[in-house]
Amino acid sequence: MSTVAQADPTPLDARVRAVFDDIRATRGSDFINNFWRCLAFDADLLEATWAEVKQVMATPSALDPLTKEMIYIAVSVANGCGYCVHSHSAAARAKGMSAAQHAELLSIVGLAGKTNHLVTALQVPVDPVFDAGTPVRQS
Repeated sequence: MSTVAQADPTPLDARVRAVFDDIRATRGSDFINNFWRCLAFDADLLEATWAEVKQVMATPSALDPLTKEMIYIAVSVANGCGYCVHSHSAAARAKGMSAAQHAELLSIVGLAGKTNHLVTALQVPVDPVFDAGTPVRQS
């Protein structure tokens, strides 16, 4: 259960309505999900969060939209955010993620989790060649 009341999909607050309208326009959908509806209790937080999400996830950049969604899934799994795993898995499928890609992504997430834990448990020192600016020698 949420710790705040969800905003009505047709809110009275003009700032919230403007953000919801921009979400609809940016995504080409009438759907406003529960995350945004819960954030609407604070118009400042809603505006700032949407601006950042829109800039990172919806603005063309060096990464394609599907790759962005798959990274978001991986980080959400690592952070234990079930809501974001569901939301961004749906978004990735809508952007073309196949079942095989999803399975491979989860294999990589599982492997990274395992090796991260092993490195942490063993306190493996970082190799100097991994530091930025260190020339990599070709053998």
